[in-house]
Amino acid sequence: MAQTSAEQMRAWQGPALFSFGFRPFFLFGPIWLVVAMLLWLATLLGGIELPTRFDHASWHAHEFLFGYLGAVLAGFLLTAVPNWTGRLPMVGWRLAGLFALWVAGRIAVMVSAGLPLAVAPVVDLAFPLLLGALILREIIAGKNWHNLTVLALLAVFTIANALFHLEALNGDYAAHGIGLRLGVATAVMMIAVIGGRIIPSFTRNWLARENMPARPAPPMQRFDKLVLLLSLPVLLLWVVWPFAYITGAALVALGFLHLARLARWQGHRVLGEPLVWALHVSYGFIPLGAFALGLDQLFGNPGTAGAQHLWMAGGIGAMTLAVMTRATLGHAGRALVAGRATVAIYLCLFAAAIARFWASVYPDLSYVSGLLWLAAFAGFAVVYGPLLLRPRPEKNR
Repeated sequence: MAQTSAEQMRAWQGPALFSFGFRPFFLFGPIWLVVAMLLWLATLLGGIELPTRFDHASWHAHEFLFGYLGAVLAGFLLTAVPNWTGRLPMVGWRLAGLFALWVAGRIAVMVSAGLPLAVAPVVDLAFPLLLGALILREIIAGKNWHNLTVLALLAVFTIANALFHLEALNGDYAAHGIGLRLGVATAVMMIAVIGGRIIPSFTRNWLARENMPARPAPPMQRFDKLVLLLSLPVLLLWVVWPFAYITGAALVALGFLHLARLARWQGHRVLGEPLVWALHVSYGFIPLGAFALGLDQLFGNPGTAGAQHLWMAGGIGAMTLAVMTRATLGHAGRALVAGRATVAIYLCLFAAAIARFWASVYPDLSYVSGLLWLAAFAGFAVVYGPLLLRPRPEKNR
């Protein structure tokens, strides 16, 4: 019987894709995002009509937030939790079955117009519920109680998905509903919690390797905990009362808090390594989005789609790409160095987020943003797909 993660992965004789939790989800999450973006652009141009119960904008929002991000969260958690708990990772056919459940959710939502009313929500929600149960089992078995915070965020994210489905079934415009806002707010908190751990740690490692004396503030100091604590009521205020003046003022204050937090991590000193500065830039979209959403409300402009995309396309999209590139290189046994293709992927994603923000003023930029988005995620699939499909070299395990 395998006694270590490496032994368990070596014992698996099937496709390398199912030899570790990050592999199927980090590969097919971006691939699905490319497919979904192509379908979304086709609907905008009037070329196709999707057989889904969602309106087109709601399907687009759902598949990015709950489809794609759900996959990335699964890949991250199935890889990180064994490190947190000291227990063996999920590999083989159990992992393949969980991945198949995620795929079934994507198909069910897309063809939901031809299915009985409850089928698509049940199939779609089965994946995060099963994932949460698996993570809870591992945390309890490993007595790793402090990571229950991440599990709680996953639970709220699943509730947000259920609310999104409920709003859509009631005939509401779910893309502007409470389910979407709760999902986005939960994702922002995930970035704040997880990013607050990994960004200063990776920054410190790089500065030490380069023999630079500067160091970022250590993770989760008193100031970090204060920012996280204050983030909860502000984001909840935005979820339930998004267009209020007080919400706008609170979001602007939240932007300053997260900007101050980011400044403590010495991001200006890591410009020599894209794998590190990309994390800092990605986190920077959190205060940028808070400023944009807050100022929208303070100046009486309720059209927040562009501002909200600073969190969605910028914060969520960029942070997940930055994490996936680094994690894939590390677990594939490659040097943690970003090549030109990786830098191009990052720049396309950052430009896509900025273009989407300005599309509220110049609508044609929506197509520019979509093309840049396609370049970023298709680029990831092309550059990192081979690493995710091939087994890690034996000598590096």
